[in-house]
Amino acid sequence: MAEADTVVRAEDPLDLTFSEAELDAHREHITDFVAGQLDAAGVDRAVIGLSGGIDSTLTSHLAVEALGEDAVHGLVMPSEVNRAENMSDAERVADELLGIEYDVVEINPLVDAFLKAYPDADGDQMAVGNLRVRCRAVLNYLVANHEDALVLGTGNRSEALVGYYTKYGDGAVDCHPIAPLYKQQVRQLASHVGVPDDLAEKTASAEMWSGQTDAAEMGMDYDTLDSILALHVDGGVPKSATAAHIGVPERVVEQVVEMHETSAHKRQMPPGPDPLY
Repeated sequence: MAEADTVVRAEDPLDLTFSEAELDAHREHITDFVAGQLDAAGVDRAVIGLSGGIDSTLTSHLAVEALGEDAVHGLVMPSEVNRAENMSDAERVADELLGIEYDVVEINPLVDAFLKAYPDADGDQMAVGNLRVRCRAVLNYLVANHEDALVLGTGNRSEALVGYYTKYGDGAVDCHPIAPLYKQQVRQLASHVGVPDDLAEKTASAEMWSGQTDAAEMGMDYDTLDSILALHVDGGVPKSATAAHIGVPERVVEQVVEMHETSAHKRQMPPGPDPLY
């Protein structure tokens, strides 16, 4: 079945775009945050994984604005399931658009080593997909520790609220500069800071396995997800009113609520028993 047949798209999604003044305010707020995080940690460099997607592209642009190109080190970490054009875009961002230092590190040997150590997981699409993401996190921290740097994450508000990231993978970072932004706003701010349209509007994919797209995996596009999060999860608008307002069945709102609730553990520190004394 084609993705168009399985992905829900709201008839009238919520417009979450910013005004020009709001875009400028968010740009300044995020760059001040990045600089402040490094100051607080007593370091002057940042490491960021570059996927060629809009989240890492925007985050790296803002990091360079905040710190300067000499203070940002990009890592492009392809695997066998990554589309060549995405890795090319990642290098284009680092080299042509930003002029930052970057390294290309193939992660297939790391993944293969883990599967050799535990072959029972070979063929488990989700487990191996998450393994790929976690290998990238280890490399981010290897470089960051070596250079006395912080790891900048690329997670946005939409993904965080529904747990659409890998625990101890792309969630394993020192800070998430674009955390306040819904996906729709990520795209808008990216265009505002000068990210080319072909990068700002490209199809989102975590590329955990071949052919994967965010919309197909979640069952809805980001405009629909953002609308439900802003109205119902963040805004407290009743389920029925949310569904009617944006033009989706109530079950879609319920699906987002379920994703939000079942991913709560990802947004918290690992639990432990309360102290007895």
